[in-house]
Amino acid sequence: MFPINDTESSRYSVIPIMTISIILINTAILITVPPSEFGWSYGFVATVPAMVFARIGGGLLTAIASMFLHSGFLHLFSNMFALWVFGRRVEDACGTWRFLLFYLLAGFGSNLVYVLVNSRSNVPVVGASGAVFGVMGAYLILYPRGRIRTLVFLFSFIPTWPKIRAFWVILYFLALQLVPAMDILLNNANGEYRVAYWGHLGGFFASLSILLFLRPEAFARYWSDTKV
Repeated sequence: MFPINDTESSRYSVIPIMTISIILINTAILITVPPSEFGWSYGFVATVPAMVFARIGGGLLTAIASMFLHSGFLHLFSNMFALWVFGRRVEDACGTWRFLLFYLLAGFGSNLVYVLVNSRSNVPVVGASGAVFGVMGAYLILYPRGRIRTLVFLFSFIPTWPKIRAFWVILYFLALQLVPAMDILLNNANGEYRVAYWGHLGGFFASLSILLFLRPEAFARYWSDTKV
């Protein structure tokens, strides 16, 4: 299952300026700082749990910087494509700068949960995945019955593009995080995974704050049980 686009139209704005800006900034950073250099020369700005608990990490600045670093173009593409699919309407409900604040908060929440669960790890966490999961969670809260055009392969080889309710798409990706996350927590199996599953869940949990960042009109519509 691969989300392609949100089929609903925006209510308050035409161009998702901040979503586009975040995508361009992440892309520019990866082009400027190739993955090989990132790993050795720029790894010090990444969030390393053991360094955080030893109080030798970069603090808040480190947590923010790590959201804009990616290990390769596939990593970047998957995150930015998902941000484009779900971020447009969330930004529409928040407005440009409120959306940026929410995005950064979700990314920080992602890093915080990852560090707490993996306190002894020397493996840095980088990428926008946690922030993007926060955006997906916000979309689920605001537009649970929205339709997402999704690429699905029937019988493993026949492609189809059905419009699927957002709650099914997002809960599907959330479910993919739960089993390995529980394995990491219960069996201390973090070394067996190259994906920050708890970071993803942390971003998703942070999405509960989305109501604090809505436009006043969108907030009023949400509480009056009217379509945002």
